[in-house]
Amino acid sequence: MTITQLYYVLAVAEHQNFTKAAQSCFVTQPTLSMQIQKLEEELDVLIFDRGKKPIELTEVGKKIVLQARNIVNESDRIQDIVDQQKGFIGGEFRLGIIPTIMPTLLPMFLKTFIKKHAKVKLKIEELTTEEIIQRLEDGHLDAAIAATPLEKDNLKERPIYYEPFVGYIPQNHRLFEKKHIEVNDLDLHDMLLLEDGHCFRDGIINLCKSLKNQNEDAFQLESGSIETLIKLSNEGLGMTLLPYLHTLDLKDNLKTNLRHFTEPSPAREVSLIYHKSELKMQIINALYDTISSIVRGAIAFQNVKIISPLPKK
Repeated sequence: MTITQLYYVLAVAEHQNFTKAAQSCFVTQPTLSMQIQKLEEELDVLIFDRGKKPIELTEVGKKIVLQARNIVNESDRIQDIVDQQKGFIGGEFRLGIIPTIMPTLLPMFLKTFIKKHAKVKLKIEELTTEEIIQRLEDGHLDAAIAATPLEKDNLKERPIYYEPFVGYIPQNHRLFEKKHIEVNDLDLHDMLLLEDGHCFRDGIINLCKSLKNQNEDAFQLESGSIETLIKLSNEGLGMTLLPYLHTLDLKDNLKTNLRHFTEPSPAREVSLIYHKSELKMQIINALYDTISSIVRGAIAFQNVKIISPLPKK
């Protein structure tokens, strides 16, 4: 049994196709198939049911894949131990960021981090929270930045900052004359929300569901981006809530539509998330230090109430 064979098994388990798995491993399909067949012969079991389309794991195959993932992670740790011993901060690092954080946070820290850690090759992807969880569990991401808590036993969450929600209220709205807004002022009937799949949307729904007579079926209009929500709000189609960092780059004439909550302000917890195997911790620590030092100057809020991004059932 070899580590390479286990890598191949994990690839087929992920892609459910030998050809695609071989492409992801940069080997020919016959080479990959032969190595997996050798492993099955050595173990005297079938790991995959090749008669199914797409290919499925057998019952024993499912158990083998779980253990193979642990073994592969631990084998990666050997190089990680060497890198940490040498104080080396470099190599490829795959980072996922959710869409409502990417456009505001990334420009704040990326240039500083690259300049300070030139040997790190960052590969950054914009992903939903669901995609991030899956890729971290499958070993296809080294870390991610998302709203927490996520309540996943095999993932660790390291809070970086707490970002308050801010009301964006157009002039014709019933709340426009208020200097500060209360959670009790919110009404899903006139709230513009992000499309399903955004955790910031779930946070707003959770916030509103804490009130009486609020239900998820109340709202009518949704969009895929915060910028579109602002434009729709300007057209008088309702109010919306923005993450605080999104308000910093608004034009001055639009900032007159912003209304902060009375304290404690509802807020989201933004964390650096990584697998409990804690691989590449030297880079994770460097990322955390860079981001937290920069954001600390932009967000000075302390009295906040964290709103969970987990959809309420």
